[in-house]
Amino acid sequence: MSDNGHQNVTMITCTAPVNIAVIKYWGKRDEELILPINSSLSVTLHQDQLKTTTTIACSKSFQEDRIWLNGKEEDIRHPRLQSCLREIRRLARKRRNSGSPTSDVTSVSHKVHICSVNNFPTAAGLASSAAGYACLVYTLSQLFGVDGELSVVARQGSGSACRSLYGGFVQWKMGERSNGTDSVAEQVAPESHWPELRVLILVVSAEQKSVGSTSGMHTSVKTSDLLTYRADAVVPSRMEEMIGAIRQRNFAAFGELTMKDSNQFHATCLDTYPPIFYLNNISHKIISLVHRYNQHYGEIRVAYTFDAGPNAVIYTLQEHLPEFLQVVCHFFPPEVNGGEFLKGHPVHSSPLSEELKRAINLEPTAKGIRYIISTKVGPGPCVVEDPDLHLLGADGLPKKNA
Repeated sequence: MSDNGHQNVTMITCTAPVNIAVIKYWGKRDEELILPINSSLSVTLHQDQLKTTTTIACSKSFQEDRIWLNGKEEDIRHPRLQSCLREIRRLARKRRNSGSPTSDVTSVSHKVHICSVNNFPTAAGLASSAAGYACLVYTLSQLFGVDGELSVVARQGSGSACRSLYGGFVQWKMGERSNGTDSVAEQVAPESHWPELRVLILVVSAEQKSVGSTSGMHTSVKTSDLLTYRADAVVPSRMEEMIGAIRQRNFAAFGELTMKDSNQFHATCLDTYPPIFYLNNISHKIISLVHRYNQHYGEIRVAYTFDAGPNAVIYTLQEHLPEFLQVVCHFFPPEVNGGEFLKGHPVHSSPLSEELKRAINLEPTAKGIRYIISTKVGPGPCVVEDPDLHLLGADGLPKKNA
């Protein structure tokens, strides 16, 4: 390919956030369209700590669609990737045919090069596929001038990706139609709504999880009676209560619902046959620590939730954050010298009373937690304006440092 072939490369870079469900999505009623058996609700985490960055280039000189994830070329023919590409191109053609002045007529038929990196461990139960597919769909939509219901497209890549298209607090409505057009994400409240809310991610293990979410859900839907009961009888009212708790910034109600829903999700994993264990001994100790801490104060100051993996996501308010962080460091003494143990937002240190240590009354577990990410609620996807931050070079291939 000659250099002049590259002068007409169109390129755009965007970032998208991770979201953590407080009312869990587990189980599909349609595997193809990724339609859930229940609605769910999540908190979007701040991109300063956790994000996917994606650059997409398109040019008539590209021979085929290609994708690189975290420095390694992957198979673009993955069915879920294909359905996102196909859907966005379909929407772009539809838009072009309607004569919209902003649509770029030529580029829809061009091949694309996609390069994507996460600033956090992939497949460690940190919802990397949600951020990844949300970023892919959002970046494609910017490239091809497509707007409209992007959450329907992102959902077909990874269910929870539809929730990463918004900042703040987001519900994914399960919908009723069989074609999935009403299974969409909607913002419940923006990231500015509850400024005191803080999030700690306790990274227990950054290894890949034993049972992937897709196959785990599939087995649960087939074998767990509790899952069916949860979807039909528990989640609908829980969604309403959770939305109310968020709108009123009622932490006690938010925290209790969050913990109960996490526990029930893991109970359905246990009720699956054969059972699925995402939590390990350290996860169980964290659960115990949180309940003992709350019990000591006679109120819910801290809440945990666990996705399909052993890492804990802790919600608390700014005023309780320094003390609770010290509690975690006391009962899970870090291997490293404190420096790299806490990443993200700095937290003032706070002394621990002997009374509190006695009340919690657990044996400290050294090296139980590898590190902690301190973050807060954050915004949805955004376009990166600085061309120096593109992950692809002018030749459409990943830059050496990307």
